[in-house]
Amino acid sequence: MKKSELIAAVAEKSGLSKKDVNAVIDATIEAMEEALKAGKKVSFIGFGSFEVVTRAPRVARVPGTNKEVKIPETKSVKFKVGKKLKELLNK
Repeated sequence: MKKSELIAAVAEKSGLSKKDVNAVIDATIEAMEEALKAGKKVSFIGFGSFEVVTRAPRVARVPGTNKEVKIPETKSVKFKVGKKLKELLNK
């Protein structure tokens, strides 16, 4: 589902205008980004949670040349599905 499809679906279900829904979704994403950047966990009970994880630095090999490449420590976002969503998907 693309953002425009999400906006249309939420507008239809809520009765709000697409413009208002777009503003709400943009504000929601911005608030989530700020929380994750600050190292906080973002949880939606029943749906799931987003959490920042740190991947340790490592050494990888380039296929074909076997040259070693150092990959630095990186941060990523992990999503853990909630119980209600998991049950819904497995019906």
